[in-house]
Amino acid sequence: MSDKAIDAALDVMLRHVEALNARDPEGVAKTLHFPHFRLSGDTVKIWENHQNYMDDFHQRAGENWGHTEWGHLKPVQSSSKKVHIDVLVQRFDRSSVPIVSFRSLWVVTEIDGVWGAQFRSSFAQDPN
Repeated sequence: MSDKAIDAALDVMLRHVEALNARDPEGVAKTLHFPHFRLSGDTVKIWENHQNYMDDFHQRAGENWGHTEWGHLKPVQSSSKKVHIDVLVQRFDRSSVPIVSFRSLWVVTEIDGVWGAQFRSSFAQDPN
């Protein structure tokens, strides 16, 4: 596996959760490539740009969402321009009580010299 690519991908993931928890939409957008893809169960969501990404996140996370943590970030495989990461997503409410925990596979890629998350897949269920 490519150590340089893994370091870059893990940096993206750390910056992503930091910006997410800071409620910084521009910071989050800087950690994603667009179009950005999310496969949840058998449903694919595509964000062509960053404009609705945070609104969609808040709908999924719920009104009482406080913060998100990575339970683990485990690189699975990599090349010089792409890294697959096994991620344990942990969401907590405003009192730091766990809301949900699920595993996800994130694909972080390098495009034109910029590393960002391009795709992710999980079995997390969106609220109805």
